[in-house]
Order: sequence, then structure tokens, then C-alpha cells
Amino acid sequence: MAGAEEAAQQAILLIESFRSDEKPIVFMQHIASEEASFFKPHTHGVHIHQSVEPQKGDVVLQKSYPNSFRDTALLTLLRKGGIQELIICGMMTHMCVDTTVRAAYDLGFSCKLIGDACATKTLEYEGRSVDSKEVQASYLAAIDGTFAEVLNTKVFLDL
Repeated sequence: MAGAEEAAQQAILLIESFRSDEKPIVFMQHIASEEASFFKPHTHGVHIHQSVEPQKGDVVLQKSYPNSFRDTALLTLLRKGGIQELIICGMMTHMCVDTTVRAAYDLGFSCKLIGDACATKTLEYEGRSVDSKEVQASYLAAIDGTFAEVLNTKVFLDL
């Protein structure tokens, strides 16, 4: 996936900052149905990448849909913790990230999306290839301002 390694490096900076500030970190592990082409149970595709591996104290929730709130304990966890603002990053921007950010907005959360800590892939539409950089820019532009404040890692960490 284009930009995945670069996004992971930015996510590492965010994770390190959150850990040093003792802020909660929630990982969403996607495990899809047996019919899925990726994220199948008991395959390599369901593993959280080793570069951003959860550590003791981090929360790992499993999901089966792009929306991290659907059929998971995420909403209960956040409400129980009194958390009202979410800092979101991950993959893939056009799928799980977009769907989760929009759901979080609908549920009343304030969101900051760290755009350079996200990545996506090239898509096909009407016989045309849409480059991953264009997909990424389009989704971030559509989210920014209404559903979340889109920032890069350096700007966020300097706040």
C-alpha cells in the first residue's frame, strides 16, 4: 500500500507521545468474515503491524466492519472514560478511517485526524485508476473541517 511505511513512522511518533503523556491508546484490529479477501481470521492480514505493536496498558478491540464503533465496545469504552476528543490515524483512509471519523462525528465526538499517519491505496473507478495520493488527498479534504480537523503529526505534536 502506497505510503504505509511513512504513515507508520508518523503513527509511531504519536504513540510514543501518548505513552509518555500517559494518554489512553486504543488499537482497532480488523478481523473480517471468512468471505473477506483480507483480514481473514487466523491469517497474517489480521495482525497489527509490528512497528506500531500494542504494549501493556494499550487497549486492543476487534472489529469486523470499517466503522470501528459498529458491533464493538469502543463507544462504551470512550463514554466510560469520559473521552470526548479522538485523535485518529490508521489505514486505509478511504475505508476504515473515513467511516470511523464520520461515525465518531455523528456520535458527538470532536476528532483530530492525523493525515500523514494514514495511508490508502490506488482505486479503480469507471475503468480509471485513481492514484493513492489523489485518493488520500480527496478523502482528507472531504473530512477536514466538518467531520474532523485534519492535521499532520508535527503540527499536532506541537500544539
